Amino acid sequence: MPQKKKKILIADDHEIVRHGVRNLIASVAHYECCAEATTGRDAVRLCGELQPDVAILDISMPELNGIEAARQILKLCPETKVLIFTVHDAERLVYEVFHAGAHGYILKSDAGRHLLSAVESILEGRHYFSSQVSEVLFESFQRKDMPHAPADEGAKPTSREREIIQLLAEGRSNKEVASALGISVKTAETHRAAVMRKLGLHSIGELVRYAIRNQIIEA
Repeated sequence: MPQKKKKILIADDHEIVRHGVRNLIASVAHYECCAEATTGRDAVRLCGELQPDVAILDISMPELNGIEAARQILKLCPETKVLIFTVHDAERLVYEVFHAGAHGYILKSDAGRHLLSAVESILEGRHYFSSQVSEVLFESFQRKDMPHAPADEGAKPTSREREIIQLLAEGRSNKEVASALGISVKTAETHRAAVMRKLGLHSIGELVRYAIRNQIIEA
């Protein structure tokens, strides 16, 4: 009896990256690419519709970054395994990914050699980290400074507030934020004012700098 194919979703806003990952997946007979997404929000929607076995997510995506998308996907589809696929190995990001519930973290520079091993590992119930990422984690634990929460830099935004911050930092209007989140314009305006007040920000320029500093968006 032929082995049932594992459904894999790819989310990355760069077509050439998706093409390369798709070709790697196609090289394994029992894997299939069930969908591709170019934004984190589309990735969440498609996971809800298709219930893939694995979702491969870039961190830096429009509308909803990979970390926030991972949180929503795992809440919506608890059986889906999430593999973060990125160019970044910053300690703070590794920590955020780990606490978002992702099952693996692989650098794009390692994709050709290790992506399929990473997918196989997380499908078998193990976690997978690129060697460079593992070194970042090991050094943190060796220093005994891996905290239970990120260092306090003032008020910490909720997951929904981080969505709003990303959309505003990308230049979306209140109307566009409302449409993306399925809320009224008035509610979007209220959320915007509340986020700015909570974080002590006084302009969109300050909010953009906050989003870049906290790696919600890329510079």
